[in-house]
Parts: sequence; structure tokens; C-alpha cells
Amino acid sequence: MPSLIDIRRRVRAVKSTQQITKAMKMVSASKLRRAQDRVIGARPYAQQMLRVLNSLAARVDHDAHPLLSESTSSGAPPLLIVVSADRGLCGSFNSNIIKQASTFRQESTDRDVAMALVGRKGRDFFMRRNVDVRYEVVNIFQHVKYAHAQDIARTAIEAFTEGRVSSVYLLYNEFKSVMSQKVVVERLLPLPRLTPDNGGVTGPQVDYLYEPSAQEILTSLVPRHVEIQVYRALLESAAAEQAARMTAMDAATRNAQEMVDKLTLYMNKVRQAAITREIIEVVSGAQAL
Repeated sequence: MPSLIDIRRRVRAVKSTQQITKAMKMVSASKLRRAQDRVIGARPYAQQMLRVLNSLAARVDHDAHPLLSESTSSGAPPLLIVVSADRGLCGSFNSNIIKQASTFRQESTDRDVAMALVGRKGRDFFMRRNVDVRYEVVNIFQHVKYAHAQDIARTAIEAFTEGRVSSVYLLYNEFKSVMSQKVVVERLLPLPRLTPDNGGVTGPQVDYLYEPSAQEILTSLVPRHVEIQVYRALLESAAAEQAARMTAMDAATRNAQEMVDKLTLYMNKVRQAAITREIIEVVSGAQAL
């Protein structure tokens, strides 16, 4: 049976851990509010940009822009942009991303998958394995900037236009709510075409007059569209990470409190048993005299 000193030491250690988890929960809650505002503000622009480009791409030849046409490079692998977190202590946030990325690689059995790794956790996991890494970046989620998305998008566009990859996919955690994050795999290149099943507009399509030409508009807007979608994915992942960490730290704080209660009850039982034993010894000694 452990001594009272050992139990008290363990209670103090658990209370110290509880204070840390509670502080981390409050910090994540504060960061989540700002991250949530940013991602909610970015969603309408990104969605409308995709609708406009799909409307425009439906009226021009597929060869009007290299990012609209399917790749003709035989044997070129797809490029998977994996967006994970830089830190842990956020529940299953990173493990879900890594699991989905591994599943994506297994399903592409006919050819290898090139990867662009965003975030320290995903980078550390896949760098220890035999993976074709084309790009990596870490420590950007403290202050996510549009310049980060531009660098990632530029790397993907260059690889696709030069024929080094056949397509580009984006894998990230989409922010649904504080309690829910959804792992999403989206095709980034070639530009996906919207249908009524995935958000497209039903009914007759209105034809427009473009000034300048549709090809010139595509040349300007399509690369920007890729940057916007990558930027939105980074914001979604940043908000989902803070939500997952806040939920995990809240659960850890509650578990620590339950452990403190159990240890306190056990400590009281041990102390009561020691007092009872001492009383029995005193009574036994008095009877012997």
C-alpha cells in the first residue's frame, strides 16, 4: 500500500497537469474565435470563385488554359498536398489526416503518389517513410498568410504544367463546428467542373460577353483560384486544429479532476486505515497492561 506522502505527491502532480490543460483550453478558445472568423469570411469568396471559373470554363475550349485540361504525361504521379498541424495535443486531428493520406496512397496502386507536406506532424511522419516529397513547409499556422498559400500553389502549378504530376489533390481538416472536423480530399488541378450534385447551378445556363477575351480572363483568374483554394484550406485547418485542441484539453481537464477525486478518496481511506490501526494498537497495549 502506498504511503500518504506518495499519494499527496501524485495528487499535486495531477493538479499541476490540470492547470496546464485548462490554460491550453483557454488559449485555444481565444485563438479559435479569430480563426473561425477568418475561415467564415474566406468561404464565400472561394466558393464564388469556383462557380465563376466553372461557368467560364464551360464556354471555352478545354485547351484554353493548361490548368483546365487533363495531363497527357504518361506515368506522372498525382500530387497530394497534406495539411496537418505543427503541434500535437489535439486529439485525433493529425492521426485522421495521416490515416487518410495513407489510404489515398494505397488506393493509387498503379503508380506512386508525390506529396507536398504542410505542417510538422505530417512532415515528420512521412519523411521517415519511403515517400516522394516534392515540397514541405512547417511553422506557418501561428500566423497563416496569403503568401504561404501562394508558395504552395506556385509549386503545384509548376509541377502540373511541366508534366511532373498528373493531377493535384488537397487533403485537410474542414472546420464544421467546435465538436466536429471533417477530413476532406479535393481535386485542385485540373480544375474540377461543378455539377448539380456538388454545388453547381441547375437550369439553363446564361451566356455572357467577356471583355477582354475568356482566354485572357482564365490566364489571370485560374492561378489565383488555386491560391484562394489553398489559402481557404489552410484557414480551415487552422480553425479545426484549435477546435480539436480545445475539445481535447477540455476532456483532459475533466479527466484530471476525476483522477484527483479518486486519489483524494483513496488517500482518505489510507489515512483512516492508518488511524484505525494505531487505535487498535493502543487499545491492545492497554489491555495487555
